[in-house]
Amino acid sequence: MDSLIHSLRDVTIRSISVSEMNNNVYLLTSKSTGAQVLIDAADDLPAIQQLLDESSVDSPEPTKLVRIATTHQHWDHVRALAELVEVAGATTSAGADDADALPVPVDVRLGHGDVERFDDIELTAVHLRGHTPGSIAFVYQDPDGPAHIFSGDSLFPGGVGNTQNDPARFTSLLNDVSERLFDAYPDETLVHPGHGLPTTLGAERPHLEEWRARGW
Repeated sequence: MDSLIHSLRDVTIRSISVSEMNNNVYLLTSKSTGAQVLIDAADDLPAIQQLLDESSVDSPEPTKLVRIATTHQHWDHVRALAELVEVAGATTSAGADDADALPVPVDVRLGHGDVERFDDIELTAVHLRGHTPGSIAFVYQDPDGPAHIFSGDSLFPGGVGNTQNDPARFTSLLNDVSERLFDAYPDETLVHPGHGLPTTLGAERPHLEEWRARGW
């Protein structure tokens, strides 16, 4: 399994797809210290453990998972969370409004704009309301290149996440995505969604008004 997708100046980003729903699991490793953050322990603990094993080459220091971050509360994104917490001993974080729905106690409840730092890994929480009440995108700003947005199920190639045909939830999500992602970051910003292939803000930006007009 070749999980390496980006080798940046300070951080390595790896990704695997798990489960019948093709959930993406992302792993960021500090090259200088080996500290690691995993985003969405969605399913398949053995596959996640293999991902962690593969990442041992990403730092000259011993790698250690220090945080498991969850983008949102939906069951398909947390099926391996309890098991991984138990075997890895890492702390957890999630959006404040989704935290109580997770299958483990959440150590850090995140609000919009909160910044967490794990050695070379600095992640900014962007609250995107609509897919779930507490959906969070995690943004890593590469010092030498574009930002990387781990968008969960709030932004995909071709549109925003599912809002169950609720006009208020759809408007809320599209407004937040427009103002907090598209207005805040440039076109070259990479988007790593919770399912499927990556995209860029530049590829999606021309279609924002189309999405608003179609209503999903």
